[in-house]
Amino acid sequence: MTRPPTAAQRRLVDAADPVTGRLRGTPSQLAALVRHGLAFRHPRPPHTHFLTPAGHRIREGGGDGGAGAGAGAGAADGTAAGRPASGTGSDGAAGGVFAARVGGEQDPPDAGPARTREVHSAWQGLLELRRMTNTDGAVDRPCGWERAHLVRAAALALEAAGHRPAGTDPPGYRVRATPQPEAVAVHEPDATALRACAATLERAGWQVGEYSEPRTGTRYLLASPRRV
Repeated sequence: MTRPPTAAQRRLVDAADPVTGRLRGTPSQLAALVRHGLAFRHPRPPHTHFLTPAGHRIREGGGDGGAGAGAGAGAADGTAAGRPASGTGSDGAAGGVFAARVGGEQDPPDAGPARTREVHSAWQGLLELRRMTNTDGAVDRPCGWERAHLVRAAALALEAAGHRPAGTDPPGYRVRATPQPEAVAVHEPDATALRACAATLERAGWQVGEYSEPRTGTRYLLASPRRV
């Protein structure tokens, strides 16, 4: 975006749903927000408009926005949902508008309401991607994008369910790639939290098994996207 939003555009942004970022306005008003990178138009009917992360920042008074698609847009078209954060070294290139927490990032994003909204938007967009791309329209099992981005998809499911990713000091989950096809490993030092991660992934359509490291006996999960 090259200039701050007009007063009319700011009123639309301020009136957006605080969680989903859903917008209401005339077609010309919404189109102007899209041109400025503050909103995106959902590709499926009824083509509802939602705030991008730049639009959410405007709504919170944290800046004048920026061009580009947001977390919800990326999740809806399968290009950005769960993209790993810089420094993870896992399952894909660094960077991107939205990054699901895989655990152990050197420079994790700030936790707070804005992060909660971004994660919620990305997860809802991923469910919509399942509906659009699974042949039977099912949303209870992973889609092709998730099978191609295992670490990103599993991490998004865990973060969206409220699990705590590992940081530089506190414990938490870590999602990592494995040599096995269509399988990721989930590490969590707390046994109760590990079982909770397994339950979340199962509800999200993953097949999950708990195993022990041969040398250390440390328990971990192996998770694969369910096909049926």
